[in-house]
Amino acid sequence: MKKIFSPYFCYLILATLVLSACGFQLRGVADLSFKNLYIQGATLSVSRDLKQLLSTNGVQVVENIESAEMLLELLGETNEKRILSLSGGGLVREYELNYRINFRTREPANPLWSSVQTVQTRRDFSYNDNALLGKGDEEARLNTDMRNDAVREVLRRLTALKRTNK
Repeated sequence: MKKIFSPYFCYLILATLVLSACGFQLRGVADLSFKNLYIQGATLSVSRDLKQLLSTNGVQVVENIESAEMLLELLGETNEKRILSLSGGGLVREYELNYRINFRTREPANPLWSSVQTVQTRRDFSYNDNALLGKGDEEARLNTDMRNDAVREVLRRLTALKRTNK
């Protein structure tokens, strides 16, 4: 007798059923109330990533205010590195990394800006002088992850904006 289903096919069907039963869903596009955005203010380290994420979600970053449906002003960003703990001999054992972006929004027809919004991300990491190169790479990777998280949070906050005159 010939096998109808291979074991791999059964595993694939089982995995599909488990994923669909748990509510797993791929991240879709953000539902933004505007299609054109003008970005002004400081050029931040996340500006390029923010523009790319906006364009992926169907928002065109325009070059002039007249064609924009929403204005985004990037006010600034800060990176901080703080000592969390020391060893008995006074050597650093843990650091805390903080990344913060400040921005505000407004509609072109409205002369008033929204209140300043702050997106902050934080990471802790252990430190060892014996692994200096590895810890430097880890710190750089954590900083990149924090910036990516901040960009996604800015997009989430932009999806919460509701335009008054559509």
